[in-house]
Amino acid sequence: MAEPDRPRTDKSPWNWLLLIPIVVPLLTFLYNHDEPRIAGFPTFYWLQFAFILLGVGTTTLVYQMTRRSRR
Repeated sequence: MAEPDRPRTDKSPWNWLLLIPIVVPLLTFLYNHDEPRIAGFPTFYWLQFAFILLGVGTTTLVYQMTRRSRR
């Protein structure tokens, strides 16, 4: 619950980390090839799962670092 005497601000520098899961999948040279394969899947497919994990990890880190202490 927000405290009434302090307005909420989203100006934490931790929020800049949220750009990582947006920018990294745009770097096509990371997955613009067929090898290496993991369990028979080309790079493109297994790297998509890695991008999901990157997004979840980054979002979790930013949330933990920017949440207010609970009283």
